[in-house]
Amino acid sequence: MFKGSFPALVTPFKNGELDLETLKKLVEWHIAEGSHGLVPVGTTGESPTLTHTEHETVVEEVVRAAAGRIPVIAGAGSNNTVEAIRFMRHAEKVGADAALVVTPYYNKPTQRGLIAHFTALHDCCELPIIIYNIPGRSVIDMSPETMGELAKLPRIIGVKDATGDLARVSDQRITCGKEFVQISGEDATAHGFNAQGGVGVISVTANVAPRMVADVQEACLAGDYQKALETQDRLMPLHKAIFTEPGLVGVKYAMSLLGLCSDEVRSPLTGLSDETKALVEDGMRHAGLMN
Repeated sequence: MFKGSFPALVTPFKNGELDLETLKKLVEWHIAEGSHGLVPVGTTGESPTLTHTEHETVVEEVVRAAAGRIPVIAGAGSNNTVEAIRFMRHAEKVGADAALVVTPYYNKPTQRGLIAHFTALHDCCELPIIIYNIPGRSVIDMSPETMGELAKLPRIIGVKDATGDLARVSDQRITCGKEFVQISGEDATAHGFNAQGGVGVISVTANVAPRMVADVQEACLAGDYQKALETQDRLMPLHKAIFTEPGLVGVKYAMSLLGLCSDEVRSPLTGLSDETKALVEDGMRHAGLMN
């Protein structure tokens, strides 16, 4: 079920409020464009600045709009175990297919603390869990050995790996097993990640170029890495441009150029500088997304 391109879905806003009509249209567009699943309310969905009620509303609306046509992996992470349990149980109740759970940020748990946190979430409901390991944001890096311990639990099924370390895929195949679902969390290295044993990407760029990112993933899954590379080459300037400033800001600007949603973001994030806007526009032209 969890293979291919999964856009890390943006949360559209209108005058500071959730724009649920646009959110529903984005779900339909992603399905039509060939995305293999959706991930609402991750960092790209501006989870840090959503209220609990808004977080749960977005998950519920995306699940309802997807209507079982493609899987929904609901963002359910927190550095507070009790809060993450709430998000896990809500995602299960509204029909999400899995939960994406980030390693607890800021409070810097030990590896033993990571095991305790993820075990509590595993035991709180029946929803499968994909670990999100992103040490650049959370400060904590879950070791392959710790992940291997957690992989013994039946509902901890995979990882979104945003370490940028392609050797980590092989390490985790050894500690977690070859069936453990390894999904890239970094657009620029997703092609190489799959060559090492990955099976997909949770992608920021797929918010604006879903068909192209899906094409890269489908070619990789078919073993045609040359075909995948040709599309990845077209996408690479856009990947880089989008992440010049925080990726969700870059991709919302790109989406606004195509009339998909507003470029509105919540403070403390701000709109792109003019210099970065020009880079995004150049990346879109290189990818063939605009003239």
